[in-house]
Amino acid sequence: MQTVHVPANLNGARLDVALAELLQCSRSHAQKLISEGRITCNDVVVTQSKHKVCENGVIAVRECSPTTQREPLQIDLDIVYEDDSLLVINKPAGLVVHPSAGHYEDTLVNALLAHCPQLSDMGDHPGIVHRLDKDTSGLILVAKTNAAHAALAAQFCPIVGDDGLPQKRAMRTYAALVHGMPP
Repeated sequence: MQTVHVPANLNGARLDVALAELLQCSRSHAQKLISEGRITCNDVVVTQSKHKVCENGVIAVRECSPTTQREPLQIDLDIVYEDDSLLVINKPAGLVVHPSAGHYEDTLVNALLAHCPQLSDMGDHPGIVHRLDKDTSGLILVAKTNAAHAALAAQFCPIVGDDGLPQKRAMRTYAALVHGMPP
């Protein structure tokens, strides 16, 4: 059983939306977990995606079976930082982050499992806190523990700023190299 606590910024959110944020999974996957009766909110089974969550509420997820292959595979990783809780990887362009339909191996997740078999099990993919597209290079955070995963994921959740607009505590910056004039 995996449990997560609802942060203030998700107070009043729909359960499927909150789960997608907290578990870093797709909303459809969250809805599937809910409809299968695998989610409890404050020890009560909830089967409606529209259920509203409350700040500091406890959401529990009964065990999930993996949906894709997750075999360790030796792939060189450009590790920028590593400690007991966190990895920062410089992901090259062309490397798929996690197994998915049409691409089941040779992914960052496969390489991470070979490097560090104990990764966070929150969300759909071991250790993955956020994603980068296949053709995007750059730094990607990987959680080794569930506590690190929850703390890092909270940094990417929008909060309401002083101006009333949604803001994130962690920001991503992208740079693009363009040759010629795009249409």
